[in-house]
Amino acid sequence: MIRFVFADLRRLWAGSLVVILLVALATALGVAVTLQERALRLGSARAADKFDLVVGAAGSETQLVLSSIFLQAAPLPLVSGKVLHDLAEDPRVLWAAPVGFGDSFDGHPIVGTTTALIDGAGGGLAEGRAFAARAEAVIGAAVPLRPGQEVKPMHGMAGEGGHTHAEIAYRVVGRMAPTGTPWDRAILVPIEAVWGLHGMEPGGAHAHDESDHDSSGHDDATEGDPPHHEEPTAALGGPWSETTPGVPAILVKPRTFADAYKLRGEYRSGATLAVFPGEVLTALYATLGDAKAVLNAVALGAQLLVAAAIALVTVMHVSQRRRQIGALRALGAPRLALFGIVWLELFVLVAIGILAGCALGYGAARLLSALFTRENGVVLPVAFARADFTLVLALLGVSALLSALPAWMAYRQPPAAALRA
Repeated sequence: MIRFVFADLRRLWAGSLVVILLVALATALGVAVTLQERALRLGSARAADKFDLVVGAAGSETQLVLSSIFLQAAPLPLVSGKVLHDLAEDPRVLWAAPVGFGDSFDGHPIVGTTTALIDGAGGGLAEGRAFAARAEAVIGAAVPLRPGQEVKPMHGMAGEGGHTHAEIAYRVVGRMAPTGTPWDRAILVPIEAVWGLHGMEPGGAHAHDESDHDSSGHDDATEGDPPHHEEPTAALGGPWSETTPGVPAILVKPRTFADAYKLRGEYRSGATLAVFPGEVLTALYATLGDAKAVLNAVALGAQLLVAAAIALVTVMHVSQRRRQIGALRALGAPRLALFGIVWLELFVLVAIGILAGCALGYGAARLLSALFTRENGVVLPVAFARADFTLVLALLGVSALLSALPAWMAYRQPPAAALRA
């Protein structure tokens, strides 16, 4: 019977291939949506796990997390330097690292911060040393530069009409260990250098005022500023004072969980905002869940249409083979044998399509994840879960039931009527 089935499939290879492709594409859509959504959840959660608390000026919680954790460029209101001073001096805080944005190099964001961030959340250094002067930089693991090379900062991102800062050129002195986060694509420089480039020196007129910035976030007072000179380590990373310039966000490492909740409560009022990145991601996941539900509905609709089309094709296929079925019955083939031949032939086609669709969906999810990682730096782990295998078994079970319909038609067909058709 098996030899008969495969001989029949080889004879009708074109139609068999069409059925397999239809089933594979419908299955691949659902598999790709499921794997990609799960990978996005896991990858973003792992990226946010390194940061316990984010403090910024009052505004959008989502944008604060996307900009400070995932380095998505966006204009943020500045939180005053007094907040940075208070956090750095707070005994409940292990370290507080300011982050300043606005510049880039060859598509890689340049982030002004302190060495506390490199040691505390960046996983340490894989090569070289931390910056010790304003004109030095530490690069992420995915930045294609080497220690000793120069970085000329550009205001804004490439393609946005920015201009290159002529006041300073950073020299790469170290590389961070891989983290699987957007920080692998970042270039870290002293926050003091970012302040200096944008006319925000401590105690200056721009320490806490954003009104002097144009719509692109650039400060006109920086034009013509003299080049910065390298300063010793003591000039970097504080101590901060109440005249310290404002920053878009402050990444905070509390000493204990209790301290984290107390700090969040204290800085969630008035002009400041404090968030746990995980809580913000939960809200984003809810949005992703709605999108996944819509895509799953589309995938289910496509699968139902394919199932209906396959059922129609197979019924027509059985009708066209009435003479062959009748001849087999006249030659003594039992009804159960005919049932098994028709059922096995259809089930093999659908099963191959389902398995091919799983492989195709997995490949599509891996490709999309690789593109996302290259653009954003977040590593998205694409992998099957136990529930996915349960779903595949369920699909195979439904396919077995659908394949039984035309097989039952062949089983019920009288041989005399089939030979007269």
